[in-house]
Amino acid sequence: MPFQLVRSFTIASLTMFVLVAAVLTVLKAKEGEFFEEAQSQQIRFFNSVQENFARQQDQAALRDLLSIHESANVSLARLFANSLWERNFAPYVARAQSLDVDACRALPDNRSAAGKAGTPLERKACFSEIGRKLEAFKEFKELDARVFEAMRRSSVFKVKVFDLRGITIYSSEHGQMGEDKVSNAGWIGAALEGKASSELIHRDRFSAFEGVVENRDLISSYLPILAPGSEQIVAVFEVYADVTPFLAQMKNTSDTIKNAAAANQSKVEQVAEENAQAIGRNAKYLLASVVVMLALLFASLFAIVRRADRIIVQQAKDRERALQQSAQSEKMASLGQMVAGVTHQLNTPLAFSKNNVSMAMEILKSFELPLKVAGAFGKKVAEAEGDYLTIDLAEMRPQLAGVSEVDADVSLPMEMLGDTLNGLEQMRELVENLGAFTRLDRAMLASFNLNKGLHNVVYLSRSVAPASVTIVEDFGRLPMMECNPSQLNQVFLNLINNATQSISGTGTVTVRSRTDGGRIRVDIIDTGSGIPDAILPHIFETYYTTKAAGAGTGLGLAIAREIVQEHGGEIRLETTPGVGTSFSVFLPIAAHSSNNPV
Repeated sequence: MPFQLVRSFTIASLTMFVLVAAVLTVLKAKEGEFFEEAQSQQIRFFNSVQENFARQQDQAALRDLLSIHESANVSLARLFANSLWERNFAPYVARAQSLDVDACRALPDNRSAAGKAGTPLERKACFSEIGRKLEAFKEFKELDARVFEAMRRSSVFKVKVFDLRGITIYSSEHGQMGEDKVSNAGWIGAALEGKASSELIHRDRFSAFEGVVENRDLISSYLPILAPGSEQIVAVFEVYADVTPFLAQMKNTSDTIKNAAAANQSKVEQVAEENAQAIGRNAKYLLASVVVMLALLFASLFAIVRRADRIIVQQAKDRERALQQSAQSEKMASLGQMVAGVTHQLNTPLAFSKNNVSMAMEILKSFELPLKVAGAFGKKVAEAEGDYLTIDLAEMRPQLAGVSEVDADVSLPMEMLGDTLNGLEQMRELVENLGAFTRLDRAMLASFNLNKGLHNVVYLSRSVAPASVTIVEDFGRLPMMECNPSQLNQVFLNLINNATQSISGTGTVTVRSRTDGGRIRVDIIDTGSGIPDAILPHIFETYYTTKAAGAGTGLGLAIAREIVQEHGGEIRLETTPGVGTSFSVFLPIAAHSSNNPV
């Protein structure tokens, strides 16, 4: 099937345009997804920043609250110690040291089934007894009254005092007196390291100076107490300050910030949605613009390609016409070379046919008298009117006197006329083969008997070949093939004539046909001089010839190869200088051609 430019361009370009449109659509969808993901990430990041900011603000507020109250508690503890220590706490603490706590601590721990240690009830009872002994000291009541008086109008809810053994020697909540806090981290830091520490706690119920309070947030501070005028730690204070109002205010501030952040978040999401819609609209406009541009590009290219296709088709027609003209010119040149041989072939039968006809006419003149006698004899017979015929030979003798036996013999003119018919048959065969070769009405493809075509070409080639050159036909059984017979006749005539012209003296040209791998193969093998290596690369070039000026056009082999290639075949060449040359023509068999060998 010939290449169809417009059809191929349309299929290829539309396929590519559809592919581009599909890719753009996918990219647009990916871009939308990417933008949405980016917007989501920005919103999540903004939300995270807002939450982190609020969290950090809360944490900073708590740290500041702890720091402020811890500082206040430190100042309060120092003021408290300065005002009460020498008169009230120092004697009380000194007397508390007389109580033995080692016996209570020596009581063994309880062990559960899992092996976990627990405080035994005996130990708790022992330390409770120490608390009751402390509360029984005569110094306790005055100390307790002065502590309550000092703390009543402050934000302090409860006060504890620990000695350096970790025993709670005083608590505004009397029931906690005598407790062992030696393992408490706050006491350890204050008593052993001299560091103040605070923590925020929440109590559902709490015993304060004013009585029992509920649902309060407290700051518990462990504060080392130094002896007045020295750096010696003599006790540890634990002060509980109520920060419930401060935390409520902080929560309100935090809620305000969170609400503002939520409003900002909503506004960011709204702006992101509007941006996404705007980008979606722009993407659609862009995609529509690209599709329109592609359509315009396709229309422009289609118009260009269609015009180019018309030009190519016209050029192909012109080229085909030029090829036919060149082939016809080459054929006419070959025919010109055969004129002498054809003239000889025609003159010989024409000459002896003319002589035979002349001699036959002379012989026929001798039959004039006998014919007259026969006429007279017939007249006599007619006059007898049916009566018994009696012919007087004496009467006929004068008329038969001029007739000889030779004159009465018709075999010689019959033989001469037979020779004449043979000569005419030779001329008819020559004219028929010549007409079959030169006929130009085979421009279209047709089912063709290639062996018959080769025979016609060989017949004509013999008429111009030297008498010393023998052309041998070696035809195999071939299927009918679809081709342009006139063009193939031209190919083989050129190859056979070249083969006969390459032989100087006696030689043989063999024309062989075979099937070879699903193709038809025709070999023209000569025993000529071969082709020199210097000439071999140029033999298929247009207008290249080694013949004398006027003896060749240089188109034969070039046209032959082009015709074979137009039929989907190929020409191969093998040559040995001084031995001979073999041209092999391979031609395809059309798929719908007959496979019956002929």
